[in-house]
Amino acid sequence: MSVSAPEASAGRYPLVRALRGSEELVASLALGAMVLLPLAEIVVRPVLSGGIPGSISFVQHLTLWVGFLGAALAAREGKLIALATATFIPEGPTRRASEVFAGLIGSAVSTILATAAYHLVLFDKEDGTMLAAGVPVWVAQLVLPVAFAVIALRLAWRASPGWIGKAVALSGVVLGLWLGLTDYVLDGVTLWPLIALVLAAAVLGAPIFTILGGAAVLLYMGDGDLPVIVTIETYGLNIQPHLPAIPLFTLAGFILAQGNASERLLRVFRAGVGWIPGGTAIVCVLLCAFFTVFTGGSGVTILALGGLLFPALLKDGYRDRFSLGLLTASGSLGLLFPPAMPLILYAIVAQVAPDDLFVAGLAPGVLLVGLTAAWGVREGVVTGAGRHRFGWPEFRASLWRAKWELSIPFVVMGVLFSGFATLVETAAFTAFYAALIQGIIHRDFALGPGLREAFTECVVLVGGVLIILGVAVGFTAYLVDAEMPFLLVEWAEANIGSRFVFLLGLNIFLLLVGCVMDIFSAIFVVVPLIVPVAEQFGVHPLHLGIIFIANLELGFLTPPVGLNLFLASYRFDRPLLEVYRATVPLLVIQGLGVLILTYVPWLTLGLLEWLGRL
Repeated sequence: MSVSAPEASAGRYPLVRALRGSEELVASLALGAMVLLPLAEIVVRPVLSGGIPGSISFVQHLTLWVGFLGAALAAREGKLIALATATFIPEGPTRRASEVFAGLIGSAVSTILATAAYHLVLFDKEDGTMLAAGVPVWVAQLVLPVAFAVIALRLAWRASPGWIGKAVALSGVVLGLWLGLTDYVLDGVTLWPLIALVLAAAVLGAPIFTILGGAAVLLYMGDGDLPVIVTIETYGLNIQPHLPAIPLFTLAGFILAQGNASERLLRVFRAGVGWIPGGTAIVCVLLCAFFTVFTGGSGVTILALGGLLFPALLKDGYRDRFSLGLLTASGSLGLLFPPAMPLILYAIVAQVAPDDLFVAGLAPGVLLVGLTAAWGVREGVVTGAGRHRFGWPEFRASLWRAKWELSIPFVVMGVLFSGFATLVETAAFTAFYAALIQGIIHRDFALGPGLREAFTECVVLVGGVLIILGVAVGFTAYLVDAEMPFLLVEWAEANIGSRFVFLLGLNIFLLLVGCVMDIFSAIFVVVPLIVPVAEQFGVHPLHLGIIFIANLELGFLTPPVGLNLFLASYRFDRPLLEVYRATVPLLVIQGLGVLILTYVPWLTLGLLEWLGRL
C-alpha cells in the first residue's frame, strides 16, 4: 500500500505527528462537548429553570470550532469539496501546472479570508463583547483566522510534489496578504478578470469555497468595502441556533457506519422483502436511503455501503450495469427524509420551521424511493434475478437483531415532536443513542477507538461543508445588497406568464445548478434569490423547499459532473462513461418523480394540512 507524502512526513517527524494528533484531538473534544452540553441541558432544564447558563451560546460557538478545525483537517487530507472537472485533465505537465495554479489562487483567497477574520477578531476584542461565563467572543472567533491561514498554507503545499511548484503556489499567500492588508486596493478596479481567474482555478481543482469566498471578497473590495464583511457573515451563520444539529446528526451516521449496522439492516430488509421480484434491489434502495438521511452527503453512502451492496446484487444474479446504476442513483436518496442535513439548511436560509419541513418531505421522499425501488422490481421480473424465500423465523430473528437501528427514526421524531427537546438537543440524543447501540448493546467496536474514528471522519466532512456555507452566505449577502432578488422578481413578472412555466423553468435551472454546485452552497446562494420570485407565483415556501432539494438530489446524477457519478466511478473502479450509461434510466425515472412532486403540491402539503400545521 502506498503512503502519502503527509503520512510519510508525519512518520519521520515526531513533532509533525504530535501536531496532527493534537489538531484531531481538539476538534474531537469540541464535537464531544457539543454532544454533552445539549444532553445535560435536557436533564437539567426540568430541575433548573432556564437550563445551564450559557450552554446554548457555547454549543453554537463550538460549531464554529468544529467546522473550521474540520476544514483545516480536510485541507490536510486533500478532502475539501471541489468540482470534479479537474479529473478530465490528463496526467502530465498540463495537469501539474493546473494544480499549481489552483493552489496559488486557493491559497490567495484563503489568506485574504484569514486577514479579514483577523480584523473581525480585533473589532470584537475592542468591543469587549462577552460570550458567556466570562469568556470573550473574540476568543471563540480566533479559530477563523487560524484555520483560514492553515488552509492557505496546506493548499499551497499540496499543490505540487516539487519545491518549485510549492514555491509558486506559496506566492499566493504573499498575494493574499497584500490584498487583505492593503485597504481599498481594489476600489474602482475592473474585477471581472480577477473573478475569471478564481473561476478558472475552481474548474482546475481549487476547493469550491474559494469560488464563493473569492468572488465575495473581490466584489466587496471592488465596491470600496473591506473583506471583513464576508467573515462577519461567516461568523453569523456558524452561530445560527439550528446549525449545531448538522454535525450532531452527521456524527450519528458515522457512528452507525463504524459498526455492523448496515449488515443487520441488510439482513432484515432482505428477510422482509427479498421474496419480491427485485427484492435485493429494493433492499439496497432502502438501506442507502436510511444511511443518507444521517450522513447527509450522498458520497458517504456510496463509499461506505458500495463494498457491501454491489457484491450482494451480483451474487443474486442482477446485471452488472443495473447494479452499478442502482447504487449510484440510490446514493442520493434520503435527502428528503428527516433529519437530513439539506432540510435543516434550507429551513435556516428560508426561515421556515425545520419540523414542518421534515413532515413536508416524507411523502415526496417515499415517492422517489418507491420509483427507484420499482425499477428494481422490473429488473427482477425481466431477468429472474435471485429471490429469497420468505420465512417467519428468519424475519423475526433479523427484525429482533436490528430492532435498535430500526428504532432510530421513531426515536428521533418522538423526541423532536415531544416538546421536551429542541432540534439540537434531539440531534445530540441521536448521536448518544447511536453510540449506545453500536458500542454497548451490540459491541461492534471498542468505544474509545471507534468513537475517535467516527469523530474524526465527522469533523472532516462537516468542516468541508461548513466552510463552503460560511463563505457562501457572504457571497449571498453581497447579492442581496446589490438588490439581486428584487431584480429577479421584476424580470420574472415581466417575462414569465404563469405558475406552470415558472415551475418548469425552476426545475431546469435547479437541475443545472445541482450538477455543477454542491447542494450545501446551492442552498445558501440560490434560495435567497428564488424565494421572493416563488412568492410572486404563489408557491408555498415548504413546497419550494422540497422542489429545491429534490432537484439538487437529482443533480447528483446529472452528467457530466454530477458528484455521484464520480464517486461511483472511483468506488467501483469503472470508467465514467460506463457509469453515465448505467444511470440514465434512473435519471429519467427520478426526474419524472421530481416533476410529479413539483406539480402536485398536495404531496408536500397534504400531511401538514391533515396535522393542522399549515
